[in-house]
Amino acid sequence: MKLVIAEKPSVANSLAAVLGATTRRDGYLEGGGWLVSWCLGHLAGLADASVYNPDYAKWRYDDLPILPETWRFTISKDKREQFDVLCTLLRREDVTEVVNACDAGREGELIFRTVYCLAGCTKPMKRLWISSMEDSAIREGFANLRPGADYDGLHQAALCRAKADWLVGINATRLFSVLYHRTLNIGRVMSPTLALIVQREAEIDAFKPVPFYTVALELPGFSAASSRMDNKGTAEQLRQASEGGMATVKQVERKDKTEKPPALYDLTTLQRDANRLLGFTAQQTLDYLQNLYEKKLCTYPRTDSRYLTSDMAEGLPVLVNLVANAMPFRKGIAISCDVATVINDKKVTDHHAVIPTRNIREADLSALPVGERAILELVALRLLCAVAPSYIYDETSVTVECAGAEFTTKGRTVKQSGWRALDTAYRASMKNVEPDKEAEDKALPELTEGQELPVTGAAVKEGKTTPPKHFSEDTLLAAMETAGAKDMPEDAERKGLGTPATRAGILEKLVSTGFLERKKSKKTVQLLPSHDAISLITVLPEQLQSPLLTAEWEYRLGEIERGELAPEDFMAEITAMLKELVGTYQVIKGSEYLFAPPREVVGKCPRCGGEIAEMQKGFFCQDKSCKFAIWKNNNWWAAKRKQPTKAIVAALLKDGRAHVTGLYSEKSGKTYDATVVLEDTGQYVNFKLDFDRQKGGGK
Repeated sequence: MKLVIAEKPSVANSLAAVLGATTRRDGYLEGGGWLVSWCLGHLAGLADASVYNPDYAKWRYDDLPILPETWRFTISKDKREQFDVLCTLLRREDVTEVVNACDAGREGELIFRTVYCLAGCTKPMKRLWISSMEDSAIREGFANLRPGADYDGLHQAALCRAKADWLVGINATRLFSVLYHRTLNIGRVMSPTLALIVQREAEIDAFKPVPFYTVALELPGFSAASSRMDNKGTAEQLRQASEGGMATVKQVERKDKTEKPPALYDLTTLQRDANRLLGFTAQQTLDYLQNLYEKKLCTYPRTDSRYLTSDMAEGLPVLVNLVANAMPFRKGIAISCDVATVINDKKVTDHHAVIPTRNIREADLSALPVGERAILELVALRLLCAVAPSYIYDETSVTVECAGAEFTTKGRTVKQSGWRALDTAYRASMKNVEPDKEAEDKALPELTEGQELPVTGAAVKEGKTTPPKHFSEDTLLAAMETAGAKDMPEDAERKGLGTPATRAGILEKLVSTGFLERKKSKKTVQLLPSHDAISLITVLPEQLQSPLLTAEWEYRLGEIERGELAPEDFMAEITAMLKELVGTYQVIKGSEYLFAPPREVVGKCPRCGGEIAEMQKGFFCQDKSCKFAIWKNNNWWAAKRKQPTKAIVAALLKDGRAHVTGLYSEKSGKTYDATVVLEDTGQYVNFKLDFDRQKGGGK
């Protein structure tokens, strides 16, 4: 009997169906000589510090650094039952071989190996390594199972990453939280990512716009602009000198230009485009793509490759035709398939690029959830574009002279739409996606050098230099991908902050911990740091906020994966760094003004769903764009000689009403009890009394 362990129940079901394991048992499936079971993501994780020593439950400086000699794991309570099922199966006498069928990557390897080791299993182990959940891919994968030992390096790299994140997270978070008297979450990748955002905001704040001026000439069939001028008066003089005069064509330069098709998607480039075109967060894109993978409509999501392998070349034209026929936006556009543009064995690591599967032919795409369908269409578009002909155009650059100054313009004539025809058609089919201005055909009239042209109009146009843009998820993912790259070895496989698989989680962690805020501006969602985020980066030492350090670590993890670096040497570096940090770090002077005192949340905002916290003068929504407030010195409450307390406000926010005792009556001079009802108009916060509920009740 062979035991197969998948990462999720849905994947286990797909594998079992192909293997013929159709009999359902408690926590596994059986049949055809196979047992197929599953994890539920991480069943076991590294134990909390308090497991090593109960005293660690309290955060104290004297306990740091916490450096476990022997690492312990704990099983999640809600996953204990399935863990026990797996242990029983792994220990069954009739099980002669175990197949690791968890996701083919670092995390999948760690999930399986942790359970395998904790169960004390020593049975022969094989590895299923596939990039698609199609039945044909599953059959091929089981026909070519690999020795489990081939992935020992991958497991060690995953385990080292988990331990390093634990050590930095536990020790640095406790150190800075204790020293600065508030919870400050610090992470190996999270903190350098936050530093990128804070640095960008500092550049924006420090930026001073500089005005500039250009003169635009209206000429027959086109317009041309001068170079920038600092002085408005100089520009005005040129305008006056040019108006009503003649311009001479000095230079006409024509160039044939070619834009090759874009490469296929890896996870990060898909997340960037989905954010820019569809407004999806990185996490949403990953979730939708994971669902499509499990539905057998897309290949493996967590890939860092943008190419396919040579063994896929033969079947690619068929796949391209199937995808083209399934996509409504390509109607009327001829489809071609240049296989060579997307095949490169050397640039495929663990997994090839994300592409649709042949199952797209039978799938009812209209039945898919909106988000999943949008991501599938984007992946399909990229495949069709990647194998399409190049976009070819003539670019004409023209220089004219007028009043002793030069004016320039450019135009283009499209000779071959190529892949851009598909991109344009896709954008046209989407309601909120703007057309690509780069692809517009802006032809100039036929011009010859020496030709005289009448100036039909001239105008001074004022502009200002613009600051760097706030990060969006699109641009931040790009920055994370390249951070520290210039200082890394040329052959480094993974440069930058995190990996394609982890970047979305990092962003969500920054948002959930209050360090990062998503704020919509026009059509873009900006990522803005909170006050505490700026304060944290101010006090963090360079080593914890430098992209270079974590980029180096990612490089070292790659070396562990390949067997070029001993795990203990990597962990020794981390330990030494933390010992030095705890031993030498000094609190920054004046830091008491950096961090605002923690605010106690008393309830949810009835307007925006944000958090309402108590501050000195009242209870305020923490979303700065929302103006909801309950003031402590409110006239309505003052007349009744009462002030809204935390308990009263909490009840008002939860139920819309609160029972209040000892309200003062100006008429009688006596006190009474009543129910206060909250009435929010969306602009004003009002209160009224309700006595109905008090009938029969004692005062």
